[in-house]
Amino acid sequence: MTEEKSELNVKIKGKIRDLLAFSKLTKKRKKKIDKAPAEPIKKDPINSLAQEIHPDYQYLKIDKIKEETKSSKTFTLVPDADSETTVLSNFRAGQYISLNVNVNGYDITRPYTISSSPTDALQGFYEITIRKEENGFLTNHIWENWKQGTKVISSGPQGFFYYQPPRDTQQLVGIAGGSGITAFRSIAREIADGKLDINLTILYGCSEEDDIIFYDELKELEKANPKKIKLVVVLSCEEVTLKGCETGFITSDLIEKYVDLDKSTFFICGPQVMYDFIDEEIEKLNIPKERIRKEVYGEIKDASTLPGFPKEKAEKVYKIKVKIGGETKEIPAKATESILVSMERAKLAPPSLCRSGECGFCRSYLISGDIFVNPKTEARREAEKQFNFIHPCSSYPLSDLEIAVPRAK
Repeated sequence: MTEEKSELNVKIKGKIRDLLAFSKLTKKRKKKIDKAPAEPIKKDPINSLAQEIHPDYQYLKIDKIKEETKSSKTFTLVPDADSETTVLSNFRAGQYISLNVNVNGYDITRPYTISSSPTDALQGFYEITIRKEENGFLTNHIWENWKQGTKVISSGPQGFFYYQPPRDTQQLVGIAGGSGITAFRSIAREIADGKLDINLTILYGCSEEDDIIFYDELKELEKANPKKIKLVVVLSCEEVTLKGCETGFITSDLIEKYVDLDKSTFFICGPQVMYDFIDEEIEKLNIPKERIRKEVYGEIKDASTLPGFPKEKAEKVYKIKVKIGGETKEIPAKATESILVSMERAKLAPPSLCRSGECGFCRSYLISGDIFVNPKTEARREAEKQFNFIHPCSSYPLSDLEIAVPRAK
């Protein structure tokens, strides 16, 4: 192959010349090493930068609290000045952080999507928007105890629910339900910041007119960016007074009404009941799977509702011998409750992030026993299955078990 010149005036050398160039690297490297000073490096800027970008934990405190609707609040989080966290890790719009919270002596984790934009993180704050769950173990604690100045521990940004060229088309369709709008608020704000050059159409399903999160803000973003952002609210309540919205549910017909199916990538984020409904509607449209992205499915509260779960096991309580951090403890475990929740209930503080089987952070070794794995969130590699590794957050006991669990950092 002869040397050619591209249209961009970049020289492209032949294959042989490129290969021969590697033979000179050893000599060049040796010369640089010989010239280097003998004093040891006292500071390692690369590791420090890596720790800022991918921290094990971030130590934060609540700076502001805003009531969004009757059931949701936005919490502004900033670095805790009394801690080692001085800057916030940057993230990609759509990612989440996992909060580590002690509730009445129980250490638990819960993932929450960052609802602010990556630009806001550079300005020194995250926002997370939380909807209060009826009888919610953590959300009740948050509503009763979190105030300005409360200290919060979180993971670094996590997850794969973000726009990624060339995988995703420039026309993104966000299908949201309830608090699932948080990811699309972050994406919309990044578009408005001029940091993300895509078009976003949001189909936002809500069951109550007075519980639409970010409605005014998203309409303002739409008004300011008419060619980039479009919001379509879909209300399923009996009485609707809001002008310009759709009624009913986000069906295949409604999707087809607002978007070009052949040119769009679909991002779906919301409650599990919405996922189950949307799956059937999306299937009717014959959209290729590579153009459908979903946020993590979430934790299953009752495994007996999952397809394939052996109903005769639903009332069973088993024993799990847990080896964690050099200790061994035997704990009770309901068949319908994830192994992760059983360990948290026993105050073992196991590692976890997504709580949906996706990230693998809680990966543990199954020494003996039988489990049921949620088929909707099974994300283990084939090698993990072959060598008996499990994700406790999406695994349920079908017999007495023995497992080895890594200690959380």
